[in-house]
Amino acid sequence: MVRDLTQSIFVVGHRGMVGSAIVRRLESLGYSNILTAGREELNLLNQAAVQAFFQANRIDQVYLAAAKVGGIHANNFFPADFIYENLVIEANVIHAAHVNGVQRLLFLGSSCIYPKMAEQPMREDALLTGVLEETNEPYAVAKIAGIKLCESYNRQFGRDYRSVMPTNLYGPHDNYHPENSHVIPALLRRFHEAVKNADEQVTIWGSGKPMREFLHVDDMAAASVYVMELDGKTYLENTRAMLSHINVGTGVDCTIRELAETIAKVTGYTGDLVFDSSKPDGSPRKLMDVSRLNALGWHASINLETGLRDAYTWYVQHVGEARG
Repeated sequence: MVRDLTQSIFVVGHRGMVGSAIVRRLESLGYSNILTAGREELNLLNQAAVQAFFQANRIDQVYLAAAKVGGIHANNFFPADFIYENLVIEANVIHAAHVNGVQRLLFLGSSCIYPKMAEQPMREDALLTGVLEETNEPYAVAKIAGIKLCESYNRQFGRDYRSVMPTNLYGPHDNYHPENSHVIPALLRRFHEAVKNADEQVTIWGSGKPMREFLHVDDMAAASVYVMELDGKTYLENTRAMLSHINVGTGVDCTIRELAETIAKVTGYTGDLVFDSSKPDGSPRKLMDVSRLNALGWHASINLETGLRDAYTWYVQHVGEARG
């Protein structure tokens, strides 16, 4: 492992769920020279501004956790926003890192890079072997481009730019917007309000049959730092030049129905669950093959119910109570 606590580390997207978790993880390990910049300080869509920021700051490592994200609804209604903004953010940050001599960078992608009908569990080599899920194809294409940007700078310039592909994430600082959130925050919010309003039933999009894997964001942050701290020789020996990304997940999945039942338990909801099959399910199953990461010595440690209780506690303290 490579750990120099004096290095200057720029966490891009530090206010988001993943970025904030990475900052917490770095601080817990003793890193003190952590650089961050909010939107009011740095517009990641502005190439000149990003270049100027890198030039003005000594940066040794970059965690690229900034992205435009959302659930099925958001991806369906704003596809141009998702592909454009994510492509521009990635290109601006990765190129600025290279131009300004940053040797090590970690790009955070998404499990949606894999084909809709990929063999389960999805291995890293399933990338670019089939058609993507229609509802989030623009976002997925942008994330694939991010991987290939990193690989291309490595090949052409000898950089050490790495990529990790997380499964579905949840936890503190998640997005609880009523229309643009992912499944766990959407359901936590819905069940919380159902308890508050004494609703007799909660309606859930889809059939409840699709299988999904969920990873607590603190586990994701731990894995990200772990991969970043691997020495170059170990990383190269366990990846390939044109297949360099590493899956991050638990290796365990559940149905959406089972997820909803667990969230009902966590929130104390005792009413009926109704599944609306007229709404899209998305991919039938999305389970990550995490054997590459496990072989490198890292395993997830937070089980789903424990993680959901932590996420719900954060929601109640920061969102639910504020709504009255």
